[in-house]
Amino acid sequence: MKIRKGDHVVVLSGKHKGQRGQVVRALPGQEQVVVEGVNRVKRHQRTTQLRKRAGIIEKDLPVPVSIVAIECPKEHIPARIGYRVAEDGSKKRVCSRCGEGL
Repeated sequence: MKIRKGDHVVVLSGKHKGQRGQVVRALPGQEQVVVEGVNRVKRHQRTTQLRKRAGIIEKDLPVPVSIVAIECPKEHIPARIGYRVAEDGSKKRVCSRCGEGL
């Protein structure tokens, strides 16, 4: 999975198409990501030892990684990710459109 926590992404399809946000959590085993402000739902929560207040809370649910794309840091449009090997042997992620590092 090429998308990591902290990446800025754009949703490409579904009811949240066009929304942008930052990846809060990546779930590689399920091929899903949690994006801030996308797929937000309301849940009724009861009081527990960890949660002292009950009520209705809003939380972000995961979306499939196949419907999001990295936002190019230079052009601010959806782009694919490529890899470039540096001279010291380290592998860096780059935007495949402009070659800008991520």
